[in-house]
Amino acid sequence: MFGLGKPRSKFGKLLDKNSITQEDLVRKSGVNRGTISRLCQGNAFNPSMKNGTKIINALRTLTGKRIDYDDFWSI
Repeated sequence: MFGLGKPRSKFGKLLDKNSITQEDLVRKSGVNRGTISRLCQGNAFNPSMKNGTKIINALRTLTGKRIDYDDFWSI
């Protein structure tokens, strides 16, 4: 349903598994859609700490799970 057959990062796979659209995450986190899209595509891109914190807080709210920055990106 999500991902359209494109290679996905661990971050993108989490969104797919929890049926969270990129737009849902953009609205909840306040992070630019381009940033969210790049994070879903592969592991070569890491968000700034500021954006990463916004994303993680939004994911915790949307999934109800304990998610940490280092689950997806190295500090």
